[in-house]
Formats: sequence, C-alpha cells, structure tokens
Amino acid sequence: MTFPSELIKILKSSTRIAVLTGAGVSQESGLKTFRDSQDGLWAKYKPTDLASPEAFARDPKLVWDWYAWRREAIKGVRPNQGHYALVEMENKFLEFTLITQNVDGLHRFAGSKNVLELHGNINLVRCSECRTFTEEWDEESELVPQCKKCNGLLRPDVVWFGESLPRAELESAVTASRACQVFFSIGTSGVVQPAASLAHAARNNGSIVVEINAEPTPLTPKVDYFFQGKSGEILPALMKEIKTMDDRPF
Repeated sequence: MTFPSELIKILKSSTRIAVLTGAGVSQESGLKTFRDSQDGLWAKYKPTDLASPEAFARDPKLVWDWYAWRREAIKGVRPNQGHYALVEMENKFLEFTLITQNVDGLHRFAGSKNVLELHGNINLVRCSECRTFTEEWDEESELVPQCKKCNGLLRPDVVWFGESLPRAELESAVTASRACQVFFSIGTSGVVQPAASLAHAARNNGSIVVEINAEPTPLTPKVDYFFQGKSGEILPALMKEIKTMDDRPF
C-alpha cells in the first residue's frame, strides 16, 4: 500500500501525535461489538438494558453476571497487528497519546503505555459506593461480591449509559487532541459524543486529521486523509513507511 508523500512529509516533521480508536479496531481481533455481543442465554437481553445504573439497581446480579460473561469472552481475544502498530507508533514519536473508546484492555495488552480509556476497562472492578478498586473477588458466588472496605456492591469499571466519562481522562484527551500535530481516528463511527468531537478539536487547532475505517463516516468529508480498510493492515504498512522515512530525502 502506498501513502501520499505529503502525509509522509508531515509525519517526518511531527513530534505530537494523538490517536482515537473505536470498536472497529477490536472487531478485527474477533471481538464482537457492544451491540452485537449477545449470545445464548443473553440473546434475549438488549445490551442497553444491562449497561446502566438503573439496571444495576434493579437487578445487580443479572448485570454482574453479564459482565462476568463478557470478561470471560475477552480472555480468548488477542491484540491484532493494528494494536501492535500503535505500540510502534508510540515508541517512534516524542509525544504520543492513545485515546480509546474500547473497554477490552487490548491496547494495554499489546504494550501501549500512554492510554486514555474514555469508557473504562471491563477487566477492572470497583465498589459502586466508595469507588475503591479491587483485584480479587469471588466469581463463583451466588451473590454480587462486596467491597471489603465498605461492603458496597462491586461493579465493572466501565461507563454506563447515563454516566459521565471520567473527568481526568476526558480532559487529558481534549488537551492531547488540541495540542497534536496529527490526529488519527481509527475504527470509530465518529458519532458517539464526546469522543467524536476530539477530531474536530484537533482540526480546529491546526492538526492534520487522518481517518482509517472500514467504511466512510460522518467525519470522512472533513478529514485531510481517509484510508478505507482494516487498521490491522493499513497501520503496519504506514509504520513500515514511517520507519524508513528518516532515510529519505524530501
């Protein structure tokens, strides 16, 4: 795959990169999207009916068991070449921020370090009352595990419908988007707010915006470069180009 020489020139001189990833990146690893993830026993439920504070208050065990099932499903999923290419990108550029809407933890699994998980991480569990995190709980219990500090019910550390994104992560994401020289939007629909506004924040501050997605999105007409296809194929090819660009005269 070939890339525009103008983009390569821009990347050659850039030091500040921000990347936003969405469900499409994880989907390439074989992980079903949030709304397509129901199988077997869970097929009769809508994900939106299980991922809310109201659902947890109404039937905490049902919600806990669903997330336990989802955590188990993720255990067999591995990062794809797109994830690993982003690790290479982080090692290449002086300032690199990876912002993700995904809760599967695959970016960290692949080795990415500066990751902002806007929607949380399904593999982490915290108290629904005092917000204390815990690494140990009884998955086989007939009851929802309780916090050892305050006895509140444990819950996954993900953002549910009706909840705000974690303030620190969102502020850091906005700061990185406004400060970057190149912004990548990868595998995301570009419509879920507030993440969808990050590309616009970058562009409004003079950043070059690059989109990689299986299909065009509402963002596509406004980006500088659009590459249609799998991020697991496009990103490694781009990194191969980046690796050799320092040796090329322009």
